[in-house]
Amino acid sequence: MEGKEAASEKLIRQSQSLCAGEQDYVNRRKRVVLESLNSLEMNCTQDSVPHIALLASGGGQRAAVALVGSVYQMEKEGLLDTVLYLGGVSGSTWSMASLYSDPEWSTNMDRTLSRLSGPGVDLEKALAWLTERAKEEDFSLTDIWGVLTSAGIMKQMDLRRLSDEASRNATNPYPVYSAIEKHCYSNGPIEGKWFEVSPHEAGFTEMGLFVQTSLLGSKFENGELLEKKPEMDMVKLQGVLGCALAHEEIIADFIPPWLNVPGLVDHAAEQYLRVYNLLAKLVDLTKSTIQDPAALSDLDNLQKILKDKVNQNESTLLESKSPEERRSLFQQWSLELVSEVQTWSQSLAEGPFKTHISLLTKQVLPLIMKWEWGTTTNFLYQYQDSTVPPCLHSKDKFHLVDAGLLINVAYPSFLGDKRDIDLIIAPEYSAGNMFETLTLARDYAAELKRPFPEIDNQVLEDRDWPKDCYVFEGKGKEPTIIYMPLFNRQNCEDAEEFKAKMEEFSTFQRPFNQEKINVLVETAKANIRNNKETLLREINKAVLRRQNKRKSMQHQISESSVFDLV
Repeated sequence: MEGKEAASEKLIRQSQSLCAGEQDYVNRRKRVVLESLNSLEMNCTQDSVPHIALLASGGGQRAAVALVGSVYQMEKEGLLDTVLYLGGVSGSTWSMASLYSDPEWSTNMDRTLSRLSGPGVDLEKALAWLTERAKEEDFSLTDIWGVLTSAGIMKQMDLRRLSDEASRNATNPYPVYSAIEKHCYSNGPIEGKWFEVSPHEAGFTEMGLFVQTSLLGSKFENGELLEKKPEMDMVKLQGVLGCALAHEEIIADFIPPWLNVPGLVDHAAEQYLRVYNLLAKLVDLTKSTIQDPAALSDLDNLQKILKDKVNQNESTLLESKSPEERRSLFQQWSLELVSEVQTWSQSLAEGPFKTHISLLTKQVLPLIMKWEWGTTTNFLYQYQDSTVPPCLHSKDKFHLVDAGLLINVAYPSFLGDKRDIDLIIAPEYSAGNMFETLTLARDYAAELKRPFPEIDNQVLEDRDWPKDCYVFEGKGKEPTIIYMPLFNRQNCEDAEEFKAKMEEFSTFQRPFNQEKINVLVETAKANIRNNKETLLREINKAVLRRQNKRKSMQHQISESSVFDLV
């Protein structure tokens, strides 16, 4: 029994400190950072290397592409090797997955950049992956979203496992990916919401409960490993981390005009809109994996069929109905949408395209009606610890989805003593209200008593036309934050142009063409280039700050030793 307990203690780690693997990587990475700082003529020693984190926001393909532009320019300016950590959420995790597929990516930025332009992955290869995943117990819409975003947007099928990176050298910043647990997000305590995944560990940030990343998805009960299962690959992980459509709240952005009537959009209406919008997005992504003009024309036709089907309905059909009748009607309309896809699929001309589409619809349509995302075996099932909330303790599965639903930047993983961050560089690629990621993180930090710099409310008045760089200075344990909006007063003449840019590069649209990709990359590069002096100044301050922390700690140790002698 004692042996079993010792084994289970090793499998589930409960701590607010770094695991040994991450600590070792960070120590080796600090040698790279030290060399970089010295080359920038910043006097620094091994034990006073600042902890700098680059935290990229979410924002779909806009974030995925812009992050590549940002890190490309940071490397060109000699700044990338000052960064200890790279943290991502949602769309930025897509490009992180792509970046880290190259063990030397931070020295091969031209190769990384060229990957954004193709040549892409064909549908047949994506479907082969999907067919294998469909045999698994936890097959869900996340698998479909992951493979189509990998193939259609990132133009790469990365079959490695994240834990493969645990043994790498420290050429690149240490990566931390973020998700949230869906049911705890809706119903649980704040400690059960944020979930982080690194090459070494995966688990709940605030509860400090982690399992080895290679065991995420394996079956546990009361901390004991019952069945080891294969670790998910980066294609599936990309689906887990970047599936904002998984949550009902997102659908509010896609209400058709006829349904945009107060009181008509309830839970039943949301289910119907989810079905339509996911089908439409999957068609867009599928088009990105196809070259054949006839097949593209067929997919265009399907999009028109779906759009016409949704828009032929009228709000008058709902006005006099009871909630039960409305629910029944929306369910009927959802089934009709699915039926339209099946009919269209059967009507295609015989050939490889019809074969591929038939396979895709066979996988997708049953899952759409179930609406299940991010299904993963719960390593905390029946785990005996009072910190584990009921939303996790009693279920043998949990559901990991897009962390951007809670906070669209990975601040929770980088606040407090665990990673002890001095400086956060935060390129902002989010849609919606500018500064929202900052204010949400501030409120989150306040609730959990984590250090966070003061945000001057006057700054928030810039939200409709922000500057290209803001510095929120930390004092004591608070990190300093350099906040850098993608679109800003340097590249937009006024608030109207800022709004137009945000709409032109909106999150939920078909994959960007090469021209749009180029614009985003150049915009992100320019933001880093234009603010190089600010970045250098704050990096230098972070060095001084870390030195002061070191001196303060040595002074405390010295005083404690004197006290002990007395």
